[in-house]
Amino acid sequence: MIVDAWMQHPTLRLFRHEMLASLLRWTGQEPPTEELPLSATIAAMDAGGIDFGLLSAWHAPDGALIANDEVAGFVAQHPDRLGGLAAVDLRDPVRAVRELRRCVGELGFKGLRVVPWLWGWPPNDRRYYPLYAECVELGVPFCTQVGHTGPLRTSETGRPIPYLDDVALDFPELVVVAGHIGYPWTEEMVALARKYPNVHIDTSAYTARRYPEELVRYLRGDGRAKVMFGTNWPMIAPDRALEHVDDLQLDAEACRRFLGANARAVFRL
Repeated sequence: MIVDAWMQHPTLRLFRHEMLASLLRWTGQEPPTEELPLSATIAAMDAGGIDFGLLSAWHAPDGALIANDEVAGFVAQHPDRLGGLAAVDLRDPVRAVRELRRCVGELGFKGLRVVPWLWGWPPNDRRYYPLYAECVELGVPFCTQVGHTGPLRTSETGRPIPYLDDVALDFPELVVVAGHIGYPWTEEMVALARKYPNVHIDTSAYTARRYPEELVRYLRGDGRAKVMFGTNWPMIAPDRALEHVDDLQLDAEACRRFLGANARAVFRL
């Protein structure tokens, strides 16, 4: 079973947001002129052999770009193929905690995702801390982005050290999934995954042949239980993301964990 730890079923609101212009140019895509049918995301999963995908909601300072209830609607159409990850408004921590509680308790979501560069606040900002405590209480992971940004936003919020290092120290019970590998600070991200039992890495936004060598070494060795596959669909299609996975030369157990078992354990699928 292959699990994609980071996907979006995008709305026109997301595609048309000015922040994505540079990323779309970078990936050679044009924004669509009409809403993408959910069947397109399922077809992409089928083409890449993805059995289950975690769809992210997106909330930015100017509002919901993919609303939690929209994600819930997508998941309801294919509950055997899709799960949801919540997004919240960081500016109002009390309401954010209540929304996270609703998403997990009523909508069945599998975790929370916050993209720090959207807000300009790194993960050790005080606004996150009530959400971390609630994730621990709900038993769901906190998912975030590490590394540089494709959109024209600061990359500073994506540095693993000191920001995620502080979070893991303050919340040792919090399960963290750091997406997008952390390049050019991949060695920092690997160091945190080694240091903290509950810190994990997902490979979204990178094709297999672009994984940094330090990540591949970790994945082959003592990191085989700490790294999980992701695409960042629709920015990278699953079949393209997996095209060179055999070149990683993973043994059968490391491959099984990387492609699905680690995500199933972390997200309780």
